Amino acid sequence: MGKNAEGTLKERLSALQAEQRRAERRRRIVMISATVITAAGMAAAATAFVLDDRAGRALDAVQTINVSSRNHTDKVVSYPQAPPVGGDHAPEWQNCGIYSKPLRNENVVHSQEHGAVWIAFQPGLPKDQLDILYKQAQGRDFVVLSPYTGLSAPVVLSAWGKQLKLDDADDPRLTAFLRANINGPGTPEPGASCSGGIGEPSA
Repeated sequence: MGKNAEGTLKERLSALQAEQRRAERRRRIVMISATVITAAGMAAAATAFVLDDRAGRALDAVQTINVSSRNHTDKVVSYPQAPPVGGDHAPEWQNCGIYSKPLRNENVVHSQEHGAVWIAFQPGLPKDQLDILYKQAQGRDFVVLSPYTGLSAPVVLSAWGKQLKLDDADDPRLTAFLRANINGPGTPEPGASCSGGIGEPSA
């Protein structure tokens, strides 16, 4: 074999080896990136699961209350809870949505019978807390949000036969409660209308 041919062969061999080394480096980079992305995804999923699990387990604090009667009445009803969690109620239900003034118990209880959750908050609640509640309620079906005079906690969530008191609107149990109790298993008339009743919500 001539010197020129031998040199050309060595150059080709060297180029081939260099290309193999580059391909191996690219393969390693892809594997490392995939590992990092997978690990990050698993960590995010684990975090979400832990937060959701904590919120779910924290719903052990929800009060379950037996509601024995749900007749229509035009009279003022004396409810054992404030806000109420069911019972006799007005023939007209409260339209779901956001309200800036206190509502009549008897009308909202009728909405609860249809599957609504009542998010009641203390008048004078700080704006940052109100903003959180508005974001939770806005555009969401079967939620009534309103101030409630004499509330025993900053925020109280009430569905038919269920109630949870919160010190902070940013408590993850709020979302968990809504998910569990909007048209929840204890709803007497799940899916019945939450519009076409009385009241003009702002949102």
